[in-house]
Amino acid sequence: MLYWLSFLSDQLNVLNVFRYITVRTGGAMITALIFVFLFGPRIIDKLRALQGKGQPIRADGPQSHLVTKKGTPTMGGLMILLGIIVATVLWANPANTYVWIVLGVTLAFGAIGLYDDYLKVTRQTSAGFASKARLALEILIAMVACYYIVSIGREPFASSLTFPFFKDLLLPLGWFFLVMGAFVIVGAGNAVNLTDGLDGLAIVPVIIVALSFGLISYLAGNLTLSDYLQIHYVAGTGELAVLCGAVIGAGLGFLWFNAPPASIFMGDTGSLALGGMLGSIAVATKHEIVLAVVGGLFVLEAVSVIVQVVSFKLTGKRVFRMAPLHHHFEQKGWTEPQIVIRFWIIAVVLALVGLSTLKLR
Repeated sequence: MLYWLSFLSDQLNVLNVFRYITVRTGGAMITALIFVFLFGPRIIDKLRALQGKGQPIRADGPQSHLVTKKGTPTMGGLMILLGIIVATVLWANPANTYVWIVLGVTLAFGAIGLYDDYLKVTRQTSAGFASKARLALEILIAMVACYYIVSIGREPFASSLTFPFFKDLLLPLGWFFLVMGAFVIVGAGNAVNLTDGLDGLAIVPVIIVALSFGLISYLAGNLTLSDYLQIHYVAGTGELAVLCGAVIGAGLGFLWFNAPPASIFMGDTGSLALGGMLGSIAVATKHEIVLAVVGGLFVLEAVSVIVQVVSFKLTGKRVFRMAPLHHHFEQKGWTEPQIVIRFWIIAVVLALVGLSTLKLR
């Protein structure tokens, strides 16, 4: 809404600052942060009162969790989503279609996660929404989003796959791009969901990836800068930097309450929503492969689960002591802070590697 104030800049010159994406990104970050700080404690108290016993802890997970995490409320993703919504509505350009597509995916995935968390809490079981139905719904939402992303872009570029390090290499996919794009969005959502297993483990890498894609969005949506860096220009995607700013602010606010020992868990409400958001931003900016590098920590966590399941079904043996990967290191004797901080370091390194692709062309 504040973007509209820029239309009055001919009457009051200072209002022209609201045209700048950088200013509005910073504003969204601060707004989301303050919102979560102010309303976080009330949301936590309300969720704790409603949930009683809190999030049910997996019986087949690390035994220490049955003691250290018992009674902690979940659905903390609600405070993140509310912060993102308030900041985005306040600071983003409401006429930008990309903003509403990405926000739509975020809220839709968040609703799926919320329902899953609700079932787990009310039934006091780690089994929530039926996996096949949940996956089918995620795919449907992602494919609809990809359809609209392609429809507002220029063909054949909009339905092509781009490659890092190559400025002119495109792989035209046609309508198959909807399948590929949906795979990226759904994969990102579930990869973040699998990573969310220790206090603070998922939210900091999410912030790091959001920071990286905030920069990528701004550059890809700027004709001059994208030409200088020889990356593909995607008109309108610069506005997604405002959304990324909101994620960073809300994420930092949430980390205040999620830092060990956590007062609240993100739950599927937050992890699915944030992962889906990052995936849809990657698809919109044509940096799908770069997401796999910048968000490589999430990829590692997801692959560890796939490898574990496939290995056990084919050979009856487990590759890891426990999956996802962070539980493997717990079983090896690493403390929770050691795992979390070391995984944060990995996330930073991978983000730097991914961002290097913007210049190495």
